[in-house]
Amino acid sequence: MPGFWHPRIPFYALTVAALLAAGCGPKRVAPAIPTAPPATTPRLFGAALVALPPEPVHFTLYFKFESDALTDEASRKVPEILAAVKRLAVPEVVVIGHTDTLGDAKANIALGLKRAMSVKIVLVDAGIAPALIEVASHGEADLLVKTPDNRAEPRNRRVEISVR
Repeated sequence: MPGFWHPRIPFYALTVAALLAAGCGPKRVAPAIPTAPPATTPRLFGAALVALPPEPVHFTLYFKFESDALTDEASRKVPEILAAVKRLAVPEVVVIGHTDTLGDAKANIALGLKRAMSVKIVLVDAGIAPALIEVASHGEADLLVKTPDNRAEPRNRRVEISVR
């Protein structure tokens, strides 16, 4: 191998390098993880699967401009929310208020909280125990529709409700 082999490089090092370059080196294979066939999953884990809580149900209620008054469409969703809460043995309701980017950020936090509290009052008046409802505000920090600052966007004026 004139021109390739150098007397200071041992022949076995060249051989190993050539074999590794050709993909003949050690193979790293992930150990096989035994899995149960899909048909046996309910048999093996049936009790655990039944004990899992149901998936959360999410609702979005929209508000009129710069207020804590629900739109007419949002008001019509209250019975559906009440039904979702009553389906659960131990319900938890999380109400998070949001705003658009009009106005001061601190004022928007307060407005988001005011909206969330107004929805809590509506839900309590509909028959949900106040202790089951957790209230928070994200203000303009979690926009549904990304907009520049001081831009009105009706879809950002909302309350998100999770029933779990």
